Amino acid sequence: MLMNILLHKKGKNMFCGEFNENVIDHFMSPRNTGTMPDADAIGSSGDPNCGDSLTLYLKIKNDKIEDIRFLVFGCVAAIATSSMTTVLVKGKTLEEASRLTDEDITNALGGLPEHKLHCSVLGADALKNAIQNYYFLQTEKDALK
Repeated sequence: MLMNILLHKKGKNMFCGEFNENVIDHFMSPRNTGTMPDADAIGSSGDPNCGDSLTLYLKIKNDKIEDIRFLVFGCVAAIATSSMTTVLVKGKTLEEASRLTDEDITNALGGLPEHKLHCSVLGADALKNAIQNYYFLQTEKDALK
């Protein structure tokens, strides 16, 4: 079942797109939201064309993503794809997580409208940036020993 979403912005109703129940679920009840003050790594990504931005926070233990949180500024699809990103990689090794693609995220949600596919790139890019940040910080930490 597809649901049409209308957003009210600056006094106007704007058609946002048709979304399936899984996308709506992750939009209405996003998983793993919020910041993480003791994060081992942080990664961000943004789309200057539409204004969406995502920041992921990772807690790493034994080379696995023990916990993951996110803050996102964006539309229905940006929120849903950010939420799904965290679900897909929580508990995975960094190597496994680094292979996550925007297509994996979109497929796990059951699809997105064509004009919203770019939102899934935020999750994959922010995750890759967070993993790179983790390795950089570990290298710095090792150099100080």
